[in-house]
Amino acid sequence: MSVLGLIIVSNLVISLGALVGVVSLAVNKERLERVLLFLVALSTGALMGGAFLHLLPEAVEMLESERVFLVALLAFMGFFLVEKVLHWHHCHKRDCDDHHLGQINLFGDSVHNFLDGLIIAAAFMAEVKLGWATVLAVALHEIPQEIGDFGVLLHAGWEKRKALVANFLVALMAVAGGVAGFYLSSSVEAFIGYLMAVAAGGFIYIAASDLMPELKKETDLRKSLVSFGVFGLGVGLMWLFKVFAG
Repeated sequence: MSVLGLIIVSNLVISLGALVGVVSLAVNKERLERVLLFLVALSTGALMGGAFLHLLPEAVEMLESERVFLVALLAFMGFFLVEKVLHWHHCHKRDCDDHHLGQINLFGDSVHNFLDGLIIAAAFMAEVKLGWATVLAVALHEIPQEIGDFGVLLHAGWEKRKALVANFLVALMAVAGGVAGFYLSSSVEAFIGYLMAVAAGGFIYIAASDLMPELKKETDLRKSLVSFGVFGLGVGLMWLFKVFAG
């Protein structure tokens, strides 16, 4: 399969994760909350591992290290600004207490998913194994995020079927981002290194500001230790992927 084909297929598969929201309707609330805690922990570790073990080292091979870390820092700051402007904060529960309108949530998600597609495309253009590592990190984050986004739409008064369809259509922006990223990366080779640094800054921001606070809310010591172990598992998965795919 061509690189463009891999980019489209992987982003399409990730987009299908939007349909996982319907599963939350059939699962007991308490059980779902327990599972989501560990999914959030796993995705936190995967995003951190993807940033520090895959994206930053790859970017340093393409650009000067000082420039890479500056771009990653600016990206971290930029993601904070985008979150504030677009209300791009995802809760990771089924019954999210979110006062923002569903349309605002969908708009923020559209930008988020388009950027995910750009990042995945640039990763595949740099190296196929880096592409798969990035897909894994993004996919693990998408599952709890999509359940939360589905909950936001229901909380905003959307009918279940309409919320599911809207969530899926917005998720397809990742495919559009992937195609755009492919052609941009083909035209401007230096673009890949910069986007790797931006992706790293974004992964670190999402993990540190969006996901970790969810983990810190847990007060039960046993569950906290287990979630920390799952967080370590997420980092370990990215390390193993680097070792065995390398």
